[in-house]
Amino acid sequence: MRFRIAAVASLAALSLTACAGGGTPAATTSAPAAASGTELAVPTKPVTITFEEAMTIGTLKPAMEKLVADFQAKYPNITVKLQGDPDYATMYTKEKAEVQAGNAPTMGQAYESWASYFQSGGAITPISELAGTDTPPQVSTFYKGVQKDLTLGDGKTWMWPFNKSVLILFSNADMLKADGQSAPKTWDDYASVMKAVSKGGVTGSTIDPGSAAGATFGTQWFEILDKSDGGTLYDNDGTPHLNDAGAVKALTYLKGLKDANALATGKNYPGETALGAQKGAFDISSAAGYGFEKKTVGGKFDLGISALPTGASGPVNELTGTNIVVFKNATADQKAAAWAFLKFITSPAEQAGWGSTSGYLPVTPQALPLMQKFVAQNPYETAAVSELDTAFALPPFSWIFKCQGYEATAIQDVLDNGAAPADALNTAQTACTAAKTQG
Repeated sequence: MRFRIAAVASLAALSLTACAGGGTPAATTSAPAAASGTELAVPTKPVTITFEEAMTIGTLKPAMEKLVADFQAKYPNITVKLQGDPDYATMYTKEKAEVQAGNAPTMGQAYESWASYFQSGGAITPISELAGTDTPPQVSTFYKGVQKDLTLGDGKTWMWPFNKSVLILFSNADMLKADGQSAPKTWDDYASVMKAVSKGGVTGSTIDPGSAAGATFGTQWFEILDKSDGGTLYDNDGTPHLNDAGAVKALTYLKGLKDANALATGKNYPGETALGAQKGAFDISSAAGYGFEKKTVGGKFDLGISALPTGASGPVNELTGTNIVVFKNATADQKAAAWAFLKFITSPAEQAGWGSTSGYLPVTPQALPLMQKFVAQNPYETAAVSELDTAFALPPFSWIFKCQGYEATAIQDVLDNGAAPADALNTAQTACTAAKTQG
């Protein structure tokens, strides 16, 4: 299974009990906890830290292993043990179980809503405890969209960036050219081109919205459509507006494409599969999926890559991927070692290597000058990283993944079952409001 966005299980009401140290405790504590305004010093004695992660397939595994090897070469007294999981759903389930059982890892990948869940139970460490400040100087070097993605509902920094990406538009450039079409600049253009090329066994695009268990790229597209036309699906406090006029308009747009036989639904990256089989003209997917798209296309045609079309509000994109959290009950040495690791992997040189190998985008523009060869061979990179300044993330609350599942269900109900957009979104709004009330 691939890791570009996860379909995760609904959040369970799981109490976060106090737990013992994350990872393997160091024999001797040489790095005291940071006082106010004091950054944790790198431990000088041997220490082992554990990292719950899902970078376990394809190019992701060697990219992750290189990050660790580079770090351990610089800090030979720190051992990083990777606890690899096959997918995000498994990883989140394990993290919750480990916290409850008192054996949480030192660090773990986490979506914003997961971090909110862990933070509400006192299970993770604020960055201020590691860095001596809530705004470490490294943060100002990240892309603006990435900077905004590190805080939770209390406004404090609880996360550190890791595997980040945005959505881009893949296309069969040869098919478009043969039909006299070009890459669409607006969502209205996109609908026109999709309808024009949907003939002779070709459907403009195929999407997977996901399900009640979790959303995928089809639902993110719906969210982008709403925001690009000035809509607001969620207030900053997580209050949903899933049945507002903008949301109904966005879902009606998708329904219009489906009714025109220019849009289909499927599972397991169906847009990529259809594009590679020359049965689809477009696929909206993560920039981190470029390698998968290219492999599926297999040189059969010119793979077009462009930024997403725009709406009335201009360019809009959604941030994808996870951050890293440090679990609360790691020892002082482990927290100090984890902080050294977090800073190291987001340094320009390591981000350049990570981005060039994994396909994810570097979180700092300072990495780009070190990626000139990769960028020359992958021209989509420049356009993709530029959107990291403006890409949005949904509010970081524990119920948001549930609500995205309700969005996905509404989209499926309209596109597959013929439900009216307003009716389906009213149902989603009711369910999401109840989820927010439950917390």
